Amino acid sequence: MSNFNWCHGPSCHKSHTQDRVRGSKGNKVLRTRKVALNNWNSDSIWRFFCSQSCLMNFVNKHGQAMLQLEPRQEPLETPIKDPVKDTESRWNSWTIEKRV
Repeated sequence: MSNFNWCHGPSCHKSHTQDRVRGSKGNKVLRTRKVALNNWNSDSIWRFFCSQSCLMNFVNKHGQAMLQLEPRQEPLETPIKDPVKDTESRWNSWTIEKRV
């Protein structure tokens, strides 16, 4: 398995930056960036995109198709206990606990 992915941004290869220019004189092209795989991005969306603009371009282009994978007709809810004021804290914070 390789230690990189190619950026999935639909217009990544159109951005004119120095690290995207490839080829010799007269045969130059703009190439999609490589995204190195490491511990930081191994379990996140950032293993597929070189920048936030590439991620947003992908979402803008494919957002409707992505939402069709898991359509949501009603909201999600997580039951919690009623908030209780923490009397021992000197900052008067609230404690909210999840129900099991």
